[in-house]
Amino acid sequence: MAKKKKQEASEIVSAPIREQLITDTLEKNYMPYVMSVIISRAIPEIDGFKPSHRKLLYTMYKMGLLNPNTPRTKSANVVGATLQLNPHGNDAIYETLVRLTRDNESLLHPFIDSKGGFGKQYSSNTNASAMRYTEVKLEPFCSEVFRGIDKDAVDMVDNYDATMKEPALLPTTFPNVLVSANQGIAVGMASNICSFNLREVCDTAIALMKNPDHDILETLPGPDFSTGGELLFDEAATREIYSTGRGSFKLRAKWRYVKDGNLIEITEIPYTTATEVIMDKVAELIKAGKIKEIADMRDETDLGGLKLTIDLKRGVDPEKLMQKLFRLTPLQDSFPCNFNILIAGMPRVMGVGEILDEWTAWRTDCVKRRIFFQIQKKEDRLHLLKGLERILLDIDKAIAIIRETELENEVVPNLMIGFGIDEIQANYVAEIKLRNINKEYILKQTRAIDDLEGEIADLRDTLNSPRKLKNVIIKELQAVADKFGQPRRTEILYDAQEAAPEEEDDVPDYGVTVFVSKEGYLKKMTAQSLRMSGEQKYKEGDGHGVDFWSSPITFPGNMQLLKEFAEQTNFSYDYYADGGLTQNADGYWQTADAVSGATIAEGCTYLDMLKTLYDRIQNGEYEPAV
Repeated sequence: MAKKKKQEASEIVSAPIREQLITDTLEKNYMPYVMSVIISRAIPEIDGFKPSHRKLLYTMYKMGLLNPNTPRTKSANVVGATLQLNPHGNDAIYETLVRLTRDNESLLHPFIDSKGGFGKQYSSNTNASAMRYTEVKLEPFCSEVFRGIDKDAVDMVDNYDATMKEPALLPTTFPNVLVSANQGIAVGMASNICSFNLREVCDTAIALMKNPDHDILETLPGPDFSTGGELLFDEAATREIYSTGRGSFKLRAKWRYVKDGNLIEITEIPYTTATEVIMDKVAELIKAGKIKEIADMRDETDLGGLKLTIDLKRGVDPEKLMQKLFRLTPLQDSFPCNFNILIAGMPRVMGVGEILDEWTAWRTDCVKRRIFFQIQKKEDRLHLLKGLERILLDIDKAIAIIRETELENEVVPNLMIGFGIDEIQANYVAEIKLRNINKEYILKQTRAIDDLEGEIADLRDTLNSPRKLKNVIIKELQAVADKFGQPRRTEILYDAQEAAPEEEDDVPDYGVTVFVSKEGYLKKMTAQSLRMSGEQKYKEGDGHGVDFWSSPITFPGNMQLLKEFAEQTNFSYDYYADGGLTQNADGYWQTADAVSGATIAEGCTYLDMLKTLYDRIQNGEYEPAV
């Protein structure tokens, strides 16, 4: 056996080494991957969707889940069907589905009606249930996403294995690219688009179509997020974002003070954070001693919605505490904007006005295609009716031709010869039921000829008129805003002031007694604590040491100065402004090395402290105020 393995190993032939420039390797192998990620995965297009969103929604549309009479289906069914368009796996598809649902609350206008556990945008620890348990269907709102898709409004392209067709874009009747929040990280670039209120976006698009010089800020005051909260309005920053597509909006949590329970309830948080992140940060600050006003904090989120409750200590000003929390925690956060969108396959960072201009141009093309499709259908119908109109001249002749023709495949040619009609018209006549070959039926059908001709003329007039095309788009925008528009969720604070840095609290100045252990550790106690305590406790192996002032350690000329340091409880603020000398939780003094900046952990000996103080005095690092 070993001999056989050795023989097989000897037969292995090494592949020849082929030298290639690294630049060529990157160009041939890496660049296709880069472009695939940018174009086919991470960056949204002008319809406001990434390919994964578009494939999922189109699959649900083809499953009939937009029909109001169709019940919800298991999410697993949708995920399985979507694999025909999106081969990236069940989990990736289900994560996409979850974010588009109503229950997840990631979008102002969700696309999927859901039933079951889908997690929450504002909670990083709340995960969606397994896809076999949850149920979904399309929201009625999606009727505006697919309007005209069956009328050639957009291009249909092959799926990944060329066995099906899928839309290249979805013909949204509103600027979904600004209504639905979107984030994506590609290779070498990213996109982060905040959501805006649907009604305000539609009003802004209409205003810009009527007047290109319209001030966007008048109709679009700021973003609107599904998690609500408050927007700190900054006109200069907002105009910068609207102009360039880059910048950031400042968001703040919404809260109320409940006097009866002496507590604060936080009911809305910034879109960019989560309840767990806020709770962890507050706990960290409490542990570090930077926040002392909070007695307890808990998450009371339930079916009624988000709620974080903060119990206050007696005498705490809730307004001052919230200002402090805004400054130190994600209760106040920023949404960084990067309006990077694919336009004709090329990524472009654009401002709001430019995005709406691009959307209007694209939507105009969709409407043109839809109208042209309608014209073709009506012309086809008109062509058939004109052939039927000829039959009306002599119904008996048509019946005789059909009856006297011996072979079935000769019926259509004989009708064409007998009435001077083409093959399409003759086929239509031949397919009419025998009961309908009468004067009443034919007259009833041919009366629509004049109406069809008038409709075709109107559609052609609209197709050739930029003004009328614009009016069609405006009417659709107004209809969407009226039917699906909703009040803002994010309140805009025009006169809100940012949380200012808190002034240092005055450190009370009172007498203390300093104990020195045998190991040279210092511990201070107030007079009251000294009276109430019995025997002093020391660390294991340590005990009562020498009297502080009778210590044999002396430093020339500055002993009295060090004594004044030790007699003041606030000397680390008055004389040690850099925070080098502090007190730890056990009451032991800690000192920082002046050169390395390292803090001596678990307290320090008074020899170390005095030596550090002395060295700094000698080096002239500060002038103590005596």
